[in-house]
Amino acid sequence: MRGFVPPVVFLALLVALWQALWAAAFWPESMLPSPLAVWDELLGITTTGEIFEFVWTSVHRAALGFLIGVVIGTPLGLLVAKVRLVRSAVGPFLTGLQSLPSVAWVPAAILWFGLNDASIYFVVLLGSVPSIANGLVAGIDQIPPILPRVGQVMGANRLSAARHILLPAALPGFLAGLKQGWAFSWRSLMAAELIALSPALGKGLGAYLNEGSSFNSMEAVISAIFLILLVGVGIELLVFRPLERSVLRARGLTASL
Repeated sequence: MRGFVPPVVFLALLVALWQALWAAAFWPESMLPSPLAVWDELLGITTTGEIFEFVWTSVHRAALGFLIGVVIGTPLGLLVAKVRLVRSAVGPFLTGLQSLPSVAWVPAAILWFGLNDASIYFVVLLGSVPSIANGLVAGIDQIPPILPRVGQVMGANRLSAARHILLPAALPGFLAGLKQGWAFSWRSLMAAELIALSPALGKGLGAYLNEGSSFNSMEAVISAIFLILLVGVGIELLVFRPLERSVLRARGLTASL
């Protein structure tokens, strides 16, 4: 519970600053609405039930895309880390893909797959897989060389060594890659939802943000940004922070958390 207090206090300070800027009237209401106006917008979409559609549509897409990314990125990371030829051939492209803005893939995905979920998941995967694979590679690179040698002496084959030695030993670095992979999944999804618009796709947070911009509703735009940020903070506090604490506690390193 203590982990929630600092973010809440920081949010309260931001809202207070926002209210002060609005009261000072540096910008017109159409550019900077009051916190109360944005709150009314959030209450409105909550009353109609739209907020649940927006959040669920985006979160379940991001979660499914991320899980598929883990399934693809984990064995890919193992191959890059342990096979020199694969690292030489694939490693630079993974880093390049990680640095490439996912929004650049959206037009190509629409042309290849059409306006459907496949195009959105394609963009999400290209955002998450490189980060997950590179995180695992970095974690394996930090493993003391003696650990794999001990596994060989004990008769472990490659699959057994990967499962019982490499992955557990690389877990801190891998977890950092998973965390970054989720962040890239979420960002990629928002980019895809902003551009790939179709009634068949439903309405996620990205589509809600686009709708607010199209109708010049700054209240809706800020509400969408707030919800996107809230999901990101919630996943960090409810999923990755406890995982990090558990992993570090198992290694006797809990001071930073």
